[in-house]
Amino acid sequence: MIRVGVVGAGTMGTGVSQLFAEGGHEVVLVDLADDILRRAREEIGQSVRTAHLVRRSVPKREPDEVLDRIRFTTELKDLVGVEYVVENVTENWETKRGLYAELDGICPSGTPFGVNTSAIPITRIASLTRRAPRVVGTHFMNPAPLKPTVEVIRGYHTSDETIERTTALLAGVGKKTVVVRDSPGFVTNRVLMLTVNEAIFLLHEGAASATDIDRLFRECFGHPMGPLATADLIGLDTVLFSLEVLYDNLNEPKYRPCPLLRTLVDAGLHGRKTGRGFHSYETTPGPSRRDSTT
Repeated sequence: MIRVGVVGAGTMGTGVSQLFAEGGHEVVLVDLADDILRRAREEIGQSVRTAHLVRRSVPKREPDEVLDRIRFTTELKDLVGVEYVVENVTENWETKRGLYAELDGICPSGTPFGVNTSAIPITRIASLTRRAPRVVGTHFMNPAPLKPTVEVIRGYHTSDETIERTTALLAGVGKKTVVVRDSPGFVTNRVLMLTVNEAIFLLHEGAASATDIDRLFRECFGHPMGPLATADLIGLDTVLFSLEVLYDNLNEPKYRPCPLLRTLVDAGLHGRKTGRGFHSYETTPGPSRRDSTT
């Protein structure tokens, strides 16, 4: 077992921390504020409490059994000595640029950086560090403890050793992996974000209600949830950031974000994590300042 650093205690970072702690690893979870970390602790505790009901292969555990393996901190310097880092901050280039400069100076030179980004090219992020061969994309899906597969992205300089260490670490916590080459949005979000954006345009144009759009995808195609419910789960702010990255990198008009998406993000309606997006939800946790990605 190793010591894993997780940066960002939003939806994704919380799930990733739970995943590694359940797998027996020591975790250092970093975010900007104590209230964000308190919420993360509560969410992990609740998730562990009910995990055996959702995942039949998981034994019933007391929350403290998992939480005792996680150190919650607001100090990046506490990542000194970690053997692997998974970064989950908001999908914003300026935020990531400042963060990686700090991480590169704090973490041991041999520590790989797993970038849990929705769309930003891994090669571009690696350029912010002095360890490009040890920077790799680790694109977890939400919720991280439940989804069986992780998209692993090989950047231009990513070494075979880093790929092997990453896939072995993920296999050790029960995850399958698919390794792809670096490209904006990778495979999953290059396709998914286009679908989500077109669904939002259809809603914006009045072609159908959000409920009916999602119902068509569930009942006609057998999808577990429709594109608008998927956007709510990812977070509409993350969807917007991802589309902007795709639009900027590919110069393809088809990735131009729908005006309705911008309006909802500006209004603070980010989906499940705020209690309302294209659909309404009962729980209303606030967004993390270092939030996650799909």
